[in-house]
Amino acid sequence: MLLLSTAGLVTLTAQTKRIFTNPRPEPHFKTLFPNAGGFSTFGGTPPHYKVYGVDPKSNLTAPPIGFIFWTTDVVPNERAYHGPIHFLVGMDTKGVIQNVVLDYNSEPYGYFSIDPPQFVAQFKNKSIRDPFRVGGDIAAVSRASITINGAARAVRDASRTMAKTFLTPDQIKP
Repeated sequence: MLLLSTAGLVTLTAQTKRIFTNPRPEPHFKTLFPNAGGFSTFGGTPPHYKVYGVDPKSNLTAPPIGFIFWTTDVVPNERAYHGPIHFLVGMDTKGVIQNVVLDYNSEPYGYFSIDPPQFVAQFKNKSIRDPFRVGGDIAAVSRASITINGAARAVRDASRTMAKTFLTPDQIKP
């Protein structure tokens, strides 16, 4: 009985360290990587899904072509005006963002700043080497600067952390 209680406590502790994110993001995967052949299970450090060009079940040696990750898992302390913004990011093995899905936010001005589809669309094909500067290569929205800055930092820092962890400098597209 003590063993079960300890195991339950360890599991609960591990779950509380993670900011809640959509537990079933798979419907978004084809938005992030439309031509993908398959995806891994969720795991690793930082937590992520690997993306494959062919089904990894039929070709066990298939190399990944990209990664899908939650910004809240990679940079959990990044905040906007009202809290964390939950982005699901697809990045290829050259450090180029393929697409971004905004899954959840509680921003009071999100409806005119980060909720419109054109906000996440501006991250598509952006290299992690890009500056992600609000008012420069990221559109600024009046009256929502804290939200926009927090969102841009979350995507930038999470993508750069994933690239630093899984890619070599010569793989990253300039």
